Amino acid sequence: MSSENSSQSPEQQRRKPRVAVVFGGRSSEHAISVVTAGAVLRAIDRTKYDVLPIGITTDGRWALTADDPERMAISDRAMPSVEAIAEGADGAVVLSVDPGNREVVYSEPGSVPKVLGDVDVVFPVLHGPYGEDGTLQGLLELSGVPYVGAGVLASAVGQDKEYMKRVFLSYGLPVGPYEVIRPREWTQDPAAARKKIVDFAGEHGWPLFIKPARGGSSMGITKVDSLAGLDDAVEEARRHDPKVLVEALLRGREIECGVLEFDDGPRASVPAEIPPVTSHDFYDFEAKYIPGESAQGMVPAPLTAEETAEVQRLAVEAFDAVSCEGLVRADFFLTDDGGFVINEINTMPGFTPISMYPRMWQESGVGYPELVDRLVQAALSRSTGLR
Repeated sequence: MSSENSSQSPEQQRRKPRVAVVFGGRSSEHAISVVTAGAVLRAIDRTKYDVLPIGITTDGRWALTADDPERMAISDRAMPSVEAIAEGADGAVVLSVDPGNREVVYSEPGSVPKVLGDVDVVFPVLHGPYGEDGTLQGLLELSGVPYVGAGVLASAVGQDKEYMKRVFLSYGLPVGPYEVIRPREWTQDPAAARKKIVDFAGEHGWPLFIKPARGGSSMGITKVDSLAGLDDAVEEARRHDPKVLVEALLRGREIECGVLEFDDGPRASVPAEIPPVTSHDFYDFEAKYIPGESAQGMVPAPLTAEETAEVQRLAVEAFDAVSCEGLVRADFFLTDDGGFVINEINTMPGFTPISMYPRMWQESGVGYPELVDRLVQAALSRSTGLR
């Protein structure tokens, strides 16, 4: 709710809070966002909340969608989409940017616009650019509507792996070696950009990981073992983001830890370990999401008490360093020399049935429905604007 008017109206106090679950979006992670939304819609307490599912199509249209989680799952390796469950091919949902008006309106060409009612809180389960990166959060700030998760700055920093790492380093958090290839470097002087990467490999060794700087779900990532595959890897990353991140291989175990905001501050879950996936070169998209292909993460991770305490401490420090709110999944490497290195955070981690974030909290005593409820209640208790 807006900072100028933080109290609810009598009508809002009488009815159940209306939660708009917003999903899909223009990024390459569109399908995974739809899967995540299906899981949230399945779990949210309908006796406690009214729910309004709003999908964003791949071309950016806000659509009223069916409230049908079964149609939002991956089926026989086929990916779901907002277009497939939208109620109209041309209808559009409009959210007012007037902080005093939270009405959501649905309109179709040639029809009288239909008021769908006020929205009290938005649960954005978008992944990647145009949703997880601060853009949607900025719109909701302008609209004066509370929302689940990180604010504008934290969302933007959490999406851009370059600046995320810069913030971590400024707070003294351990970060692995990396290099950045900016758009004009590759387009104006590819030879110099290529030499920059080769020099980085000369210092840190092959293989390298070439990835979109502002991507997720392991899309667009290539493991490169030599100069031969470098150009193709950069072009693959650039299909998702013109800015490319180059990372050195860190030898060790992949450890993840969830952070959830409670009334007394953020707390860390038990950590999980992602074991090596023998059928994949690394923990890629299929290993994360495709049933039958997915890696069966170990929850809790087989760590010593000291290692568990250390990764939990670092996860909360990362949450605070980026000024996150609500939730974060922090990903680490436990290197062969026994130290933790933070790889990245996700300010809106996956909530699919096999996603690690809800699994870690389930093992920590917070089940999926309670997890969703805590996030919604935390968002309702916060004001929009500066805080």
